[in-house]
Amino acid sequence: MQLLNPALRALRTPQKIKADPNISTTPNLRLVSPQATHPTTRLSYSSGADGQARSRNLQSDGQAAGPLDQRDQLTVTFGTGEITGVFLRDDVCIGHLCANMEFIGASHETAEPFGSFDFDGVLGLALPQMTQGTHFSIMDRMEAAGNLRHPIFSVFLSDSDEEDSEITFGDVKEERMVGSMFWVPVSRQTGYWQVQMEDIAIGNKQQNLCSDCQVAVDTGTSMLAGPSAVIGELTKRLNVAPDCSNYQELPDLGFVVAGHVMNLKPSDYVDKSAGSCSPSLMSLDVPPPNGPLFIFGDPFLRKFYSAYDLRRHRVGFAVARHVGVPEARAQAGSSDVRVHRGPHIRRLWDLMRGTADFLGTLNSVVIRKGIQSCI
Repeated sequence: MQLLNPALRALRTPQKIKADPNISTTPNLRLVSPQATHPTTRLSYSSGADGQARSRNLQSDGQAAGPLDQRDQLTVTFGTGEITGVFLRDDVCIGHLCANMEFIGASHETAEPFGSFDFDGVLGLALPQMTQGTHFSIMDRMEAAGNLRHPIFSVFLSDSDEEDSEITFGDVKEERMVGSMFWVPVSRQTGYWQVQMEDIAIGNKQQNLCSDCQVAVDTGTSMLAGPSAVIGELTKRLNVAPDCSNYQELPDLGFVVAGHVMNLKPSDYVDKSAGSCSPSLMSLDVPPPNGPLFIFGDPFLRKFYSAYDLRRHRVGFAVARHVGVPEARAQAGSSDVRVHRGPHIRRLWDLMRGTADFLGTLNSVVIRKGIQSCI
């Protein structure tokens, strides 16, 4: 599942269409096509009782494609890897909830990264501004079909093998949260689930590193990402020793949004393995008008349960409730913390080329009282 998207175009001929390579995101649904020839592809959308696909072949403008027509193709280039496919229409179901919609049937995807994990498709959940059209948005189509209790989806990412990650369509699940959720309006009409961030805090002290900057939420980015100069200065100030010698003394890393400080502990933002440590930060320079942009990737989303309101254009955050983590310990890194102003430094932006990486999708489906959850 991905919450953001690169800009997409389609051509009548099978040329390569390069999307924004900086962000590994998409609003459109892409499923593996039965015409797929690459070994990493697998059939994953509906078929009839006789095993034959019931999808309707389309061109990029939504018109029907005949059996002898040259098919429009779309290639999306992510930070790592790319997918090429054709336009289709079919009933797409999440558990028992179905909607007729258009999507991309992937005929080829690169071995890196898609060959390294079980992969059936990309579920795009960006705002409608980034879709090929309203018929490509699974949230729009599910809402139009009357399948959702509310036009909301919420995301829970596990932090251990003792629990599963989950996306819930139609509501927010109280049992996934510690405390209450606060909501922040989408700050720009870019199609990203994007909010304004007031600053970054270290040890609950504001750093004036990223004053009034923009941040997008993305499950497809496995690290925390931001402009090169901001990430460089933040890495310097955190001062994570490569040999982990100062790991126990590292401060909280906080993000100030709507007056709330959402703190990550060192265990949340430091990659620690085989006696070595490094901050889970990477440079990502998104050019204007969409950038500069900070990305709340997986380290943030494991710590904070998030919800996305399609009609009210807002994003909700709450401390995630994880198996084996006492409530008091979870709340210790939560919001509503008064921060102290650190020494003033000038605002840092640096528009350089960056990279992003791409992670996998959902595994199975759980149905609960008309709310559809995928694990």
